[in-house]
Amino acid sequence: MKIAKIETFFVSRFLVARVTTEDGLQGIGESCYWSYPKAAEATIHGFKDALIGMEANDIEHIWSFLWRYNSAFRGNSIGGAISAIDMALWDIKGKRLQAPVWDLLGGKVRQKIRAIALGVGGNTPAECAEGAKKAIEDGFTALKFTPMPNNWAELTYTKMIGLGVEMVEAVRETVGWDFDIGVEIHRNMQPHEAIAFCEEVAKFRPYFIEDPIVPDSVVAMGDVSSKMKLPLAVGERNMGIWEFREYAQLAKPAFFKPDIAVAGGITGVKKIATIAEANHIKICPHNFQGPIATAACVALGISSPSWDLQESIQEDKPPRRDMTDEIINIENGWYIPSEKPGLGLNFNEKSTAMHPFDPANIPPPISTDGSVGLR
Repeated sequence: MKIAKIETFFVSRFLVARVTTEDGLQGIGESCYWSYPKAAEATIHGFKDALIGMEANDIEHIWSFLWRYNSAFRGNSIGGAISAIDMALWDIKGKRLQAPVWDLLGGKVRQKIRAIALGVGGNTPAECAEGAKKAIEDGFTALKFTPMPNNWAELTYTKMIGLGVEMVEAVRETVGWDFDIGVEIHRNMQPHEAIAFCEEVAKFRPYFIEDPIVPDSVVAMGDVSSKMKLPLAVGERNMGIWEFREYAQLAKPAFFKPDIAVAGGITGVKKIATIAEANHIKICPHNFQGPIATAACVALGISSPSWDLQESIQEDKPPRRDMTDEIINIENGWYIPSEKPGLGLNFNEKSTAMHPFDPANIPPPISTDGSVGLR
């Protein structure tokens, strides 16, 4: 079961890694360092000389080896590369043992995972309400949205907070009270703004407030968390167990939001989920990438006591739908785990030609004074 080959593929900006063993068994994984996927790809290939010839079964050893490779540098290109390789190795192990990955992780602690709808939003309360209505029609019992218009960086303090509160109110009025609303600030507020906003929207009972400020500092996030009096959700830009340990100690969030395709793969996020369990923190993973990462999340969520919600993006449309031979089934707002070996799906190599590499180009918003729009 020695590793013989490591390949990478781009489907749009989705980076897929494929690991092949000497006996021809293949596993697939996905990286979500989507802003700079070429950097993650280069890191994967930088690992190749060390990985080829290693035992594919020794997943925990390989995870630790890569984390400390070349003097233990840090960064999301490294986290994204390790995540993709790790998923592929778990996929191989499942296929070799003819068992789903969730079975190898200890079996089921739940039969299905509640999905939280993404894609709700808009520039007006009415547009947000319309997206919320569709989430209900699609069978969801929870949604996440950003109550800020596209031109948020140009708004005055009063207008930005007032409009945001109106958007949350419109969504709550649309979905009623037997429905959970996650509010995603998208790192667009300063600490004092986030605290004021949270005080005003508390009456609408949000399930969590995600990334109220930029995750530059765990200490700063902890300070906001101590004052906002609403459940905090953090972690989509973070990697490794140590950063999440600091969040648990200093920010005391209600939810961790690890991205399985950047935070350390199945091995890394299983460790993060254990930290969460020990601190009474729930997992609602960041997951807007492709079906391979979704399959890895579902496999881990089915076997992890601390899992709560699973972010859900439309995977039945291209380019996501073209990436694999099938996708994890979702029924009436619930993910149903695959019973197939490994991650339960196979990479469609033809999708690379169908959807050529599409690099990200998302400059930061600019405020009215010409500065970068981080208020």
